Amino acid sequence: MLIVAGTLQVDPAGRDDYLATCAEIVRQAREAPGCLDFAISPDLIEPGRINVYERWESEEQLLDFRGAGPEPEQQVAIVEAEVQKFLISTVESP
Repeated sequence: MLIVAGTLQVDPAGRDDYLATCAEIVRQAREAPGCLDFAISPDLIEPGRINVYERWESEEQLLDFRGAGPEPEQQVAIVEAEVQKFLISTVESP
């Protein structure tokens, strides 16, 4: 299993517009084979921060979905990104 998680920074004035462009991507991801969860959401404290969380069954399924990455208009809006991929070898209930 993989988890992709991190943050994006965008202009605070454009954050809501950026997130609106992500709605279809979230829908598509959640329907993609191997996607266990996919969320892109506004941070509750920092006005320009967007939190990213994805959980996938395999690297292959993640790459099949991801393709070339964000659309050009979305890429331009991202001021900074810190997103990492975590390979999970075991999962336990808390």
